[in-house]
Amino acid sequence: MTDTSLLLSGLTTLRLGGPARSVVRCADTDSLVATLGALDGAHTPILIVGGGSNLVIGDDGFAGTAVVIQSSGFEFGEEAGTPFVAADAGLEWDALVAATIENGFGGLECLSGIPGSTGATPVQNVGAYGVEVADVLRSVDVYDRRTRTVRTLHPADLELGYRSSILKYRDDKVVISVSFWLSPDRTSRPLRYRELFAALGVDAGGHADAADVRTTVLSLRAGKGMVLDPDDHDTWSAGSFFTNPIIDTAKLPQILNRIVARVGQEVTIPQYPAPDGTVKLSAGWLIERAGFAKGYPGDDSAARLSTKHTLALTNRGSATTEELLELAREVRAGVFDTFGVDLHPEPVLVGCRL
Repeated sequence: MTDTSLLLSGLTTLRLGGPARSVVRCADTDSLVATLGALDGAHTPILIVGGGSNLVIGDDGFAGTAVVIQSSGFEFGEEAGTPFVAADAGLEWDALVAATIENGFGGLECLSGIPGSTGATPVQNVGAYGVEVADVLRSVDVYDRRTRTVRTLHPADLELGYRSSILKYRDDKVVISVSFWLSPDRTSRPLRYRELFAALGVDAGGHADAADVRTTVLSLRAGKGMVLDPDDHDTWSAGSFFTNPIIDTAKLPQILNRIVARVGQEVTIPQYPAPDGTVKLSAGWLIERAGFAKGYPGDDSAARLSTKHTLALTNRGSATTEELLELAREVRAGVFDTFGVDLHPEPVLVGCRL
């Protein structure tokens, strides 16, 4: 009989995953560094867990120790006249966003409501509503498991890209704290996301009170099932399961022709050109136009698309990880067969593969 205290499903927002051999919870940075050093010294396999919002863990679990980061301190500072906040890796991200606004600062408001821990945000360069962590990141302190030393990395060291950094898909450098630049007087960052600035009645590139922006972002996210609610199975997910595909301009005409053949000339195709000449398409839009509606494949399925957002794959309460991945494979294959676009998963997969 499995010891339920070792089940990793309780540590993820998907509520999926088998047992670990053992689980260690670290309440502060010192205990985290000491624990990692001791486990590495004993050659014990380690799974680092923060908020669990970007993890898909296999049904067989993890044959090692899950180290849960629960450090939660933060403090404000100022450098060259610009305010910043430094926070422990285990602090709940949205709690940090709320704290910055409550203390009279702006800068993080567009990233309100994103589940998970603060330490995870630079790893995949979290972004939403026109702002990425790369836009506000000051520094990242990491524990290097190979040298057993703590190093400070700056944005230029991290190769930050769309939902990526040099810290992603590796565990030799563990984030222990992060600092972010803030704006004074509770002023938001420039508002560039149409849905958001329209809802606020602000022109593109304009500013608003960060508290008002936060309230609006939380409302928009909740409407898409992207604010955690234990009673709402649409939020039993890893957020956006697939990243928005980045298309090389040489391949774009052929893909656009296939999309037009499917949806018609009169339909506007969401496209977001990048400075490097590539074009980002909307994964959620493509999924829905490939025939996968919200709630697919229906009420009898334990794993299905969110009823509010086609980009979220959800556990309706009794799903297994394999059932969720089967749905992901079906969606990925359907989008590729229909449009020739290959979707890539955003979450980290542990003990399973897509």
